[in-house]
Amino acid sequence: PATVPFVPISGWNGDNMLEASTNMPWFKGWNLERKTTKLEGKTLLQALDAMEPPSRPLDKPLRLPLQDVYKIGGIGTVPVGRVETGIIKPGVVVTFAPVNITTEVKSVEMHHEALTEAVPGDNVGFNVKNVSVKELRRGYVCGDSKDNPPK
Repeated sequence: PATVPFVPISGWNGDNMLEASTNMPWFKGWNLERKTTKLEGKTLLQALDAMEPPSRPLDKPLRLPLQDVYKIGGIGTVPVGRVETGIIKPGVVVTFAPVNITTEVKSVEMHHEALTEAVPGDNVGFNVKNVSVKELRRGYVCGDSKDNPPK
């Protein structure tokens, strides 16, 4: 379709990867039509640079499937997962489905750095109050208890 660039390449020879190739004289370049702009190019790098990042569903209720749960000495229980929709931040009261455990988020971290909030696409660990590691497990879903909590 007009929204997907077609780029013939040769990874072996490097044709049309970073620079336009003379080995494919039949290829005149790619054209990409968007609602607001028209883009064109000849290389894979240009096609990748022309891609738009997906929109992040910030306006939907928080959903964070747990990938793992850790007990960290001096900190406590730290569930880990990727924010799929919504926003998680310290102070939010969350519910874990399907066990219906409700608790408050003490802190949110990504790559050992504290965050004021985490948005969709972020892989985060968050510290929760008064919940044991044994009560949570991989596959549970975390959501905001006040905004359409998971069931």
